[in-house]
Amino acid sequence: MKRLLRRILVATKDENFMHFIENIEVLVSKALSLFMVVVILVAIADLGVFIFKELFTAPYGKFNTTLYKIFGLFLNILIALEILENITAYLRKHVFQVELVIVTSLIAVARKIIILDLEKVGGIDIIGLGIAILALSISYLIIRLSNSRDAR
Repeated sequence: MKRLLRRILVATKDENFMHFIENIEVLVSKALSLFMVVVILVAIADLGVFIFKELFTAPYGKFNTTLYKIFGLFLNILIALEILENITAYLRKHVFQVELVIVTSLIAVARKIIILDLEKVGGIDIIGLGIAILALSISYLIIRLSNSRDAR
């Protein structure tokens, strides 16, 4: 009985509990990175099929109208790669890198602007996207400046 009580006390110490939580975080991060690789591979296959269909089945002159869709699919893959980079950076350093998150967000907003259909969106949406880009750019600038000062 004393031995069981000692094991329970040892297992519930703060450092042992934190070690257990860190192991769970690593397992979850590894699972997320594997799932993200699958998502990227499927997105690349989807992009290939879409381009193949558009090149060989679309009538002449219609390809230009779907070019923005293709750009959107490319940027989806880039966003997925950035998310994978965020996950692997966490696995390496066990810290979320805010700079990577902001860059990923900037790519996502840029994708939204590239595929934006100006006939279907109102002015308030465009203003919102502009404010989002401005805020993310200022955040990125602040983080870059603070990182360069820390490196000195």
